[in-house]
Amino acid sequence: MAAPSSAAEAGGIPPGLPLTDARARIPNLKAFPADPVGDARALVRLAEWCGAYTPWTAPEDTGEALEGGGAGIWLDVTGCAHLFGGEAKLGRVLTVRMRRLGFTARVGLAETPGAAWAVARFGDVERKRKGSRQDEAGRIVPPGGVRTALTPLPVMALRLPADVVEGLDGLGLRRVGDLLNVPRGPLTARFGEVITRRLDQALGHAFEPISPRLETLPMRVRVMPAEPLGQHTDIAVGLGRLLRQLEGRLRRKHLGARKLMLNLYHVDGEVRRASIGTSRPARDSDHLFRLFAERLEGLDPGFGIEAMVLTAPVTEPLSAEQIPLASRRLRTAPADLGAFVDRLQNRLGAGNVMRFDLRESHIPERAAATVPVFHGGSSASSAPATCRRPVRLLPRPENIEATAMVPDGPPAMFRWRRVLYRTAWAEGPERIAPEWWLKVAPWNAPWDLETRDYYRLEAVDGARFWVFREGLYRMAGEAPRDPLLWYLHGLFA
Repeated sequence: MAAPSSAAEAGGIPPGLPLTDARARIPNLKAFPADPVGDARALVRLAEWCGAYTPWTAPEDTGEALEGGGAGIWLDVTGCAHLFGGEAKLGRVLTVRMRRLGFTARVGLAETPGAAWAVARFGDVERKRKGSRQDEAGRIVPPGGVRTALTPLPVMALRLPADVVEGLDGLGLRRVGDLLNVPRGPLTARFGEVITRRLDQALGHAFEPISPRLETLPMRVRVMPAEPLGQHTDIAVGLGRLLRQLEGRLRRKHLGARKLMLNLYHVDGEVRRASIGTSRPARDSDHLFRLFAERLEGLDPGFGIEAMVLTAPVTEPLSAEQIPLASRRLRTAPADLGAFVDRLQNRLGAGNVMRFDLRESHIPERAAATVPVFHGGSSASSAPATCRRPVRLLPRPENIEATAMVPDGPPAMFRWRRVLYRTAWAEGPERIAPEWWLKVAPWNAPWDLETRDYYRLEAVDGARFWVFREGLYRMAGEAPRDPLLWYLHGLFA
């Protein structure tokens, strides 16, 4: 038996008992195959659901087999308990919610993770022996009371391996208080450093880092309604309230959000998310609500939503802006453009709404790069007004078969992608020399260090192309290439 229930344990079935022996003790025992992988996934989902009560949650590492019951979840409730009426009430709320989800949960709270782990699993040992009533409040260690709370607990409360616990039992050391008065040298020589390390961690003498599952964010607002939300309109109302709260916090810190994430915690343990992004820092609640509008339609309230949490994972400085009084158009155009870009990005994807930014390069395919719409402009100078460029530039120039009447003239006909085109009109050449300051080409290509002669061609059927040849004017001291190579680089509208 890997994990007997409380009823099975009451019937005399301890963990590790063979199934045949367990059925001999309880004939109508129900057994299910163990699924450690599925249990680990369920524990992660449960830790995520606990984010409704604190942003700092992490599933317990179940890789090491320890005595003391099933796996647990670490919760750092510092600064959160007052939202639920205190630590004792928060513990009762968590226990009741876990029981509704079908889990048996016990809560422990202390100054150190080790002490909280110990009292959650063994804090009621003395009350069981004395016959007192168990409650969650009894497993809350007051400040400065860690040593007193650990003293009567069994040594397995220190998260020790089973063989170490058995060895200590053989020496008559069965409680944590027994270890506090024993010299550490003999214990370390016989059992290693595991006992002293766990003891120092539980007492707070050694730091025990526990990483939260998700990054804790300072820009986080939450709302927990009195009754679970079951309508889309209720979600919208709650989101509007959260956005207004977040706007106030961002404004006080002179920040704007670049990304927002809405987490909906359902009563059945599910967590649904919706996220949006902005092209530049924003904090206007009405604008952010419009960006969330399409996302809310796909969120199913399910059996009810008991908590809503809004976080801003990415923020940037956003100072107050001076509003000009001369022109209403000048006052509203920048904001309207930002709102328009945000709507496009949230509908099409942030990587699909870009603009071109100039680069210092003569080569057409390197003269511009795609950047976010509100990315800071470069210092590159703009192209001359006399240079007419095609609307569509191919990612890489494609080789064509061209026939020219004279060696340095435009092609009379050419074949591109197996289609033959006859030239009705040609203009050029426009010579583009190589970038002499680059000693090594950025990538290997036959045209990187060659002078290009570009022509604008119009075919008989009306299609217009931008083609170039290379090899006629090569590096100093090199003979012209024979035959000349022609490439198609762009298409005019």
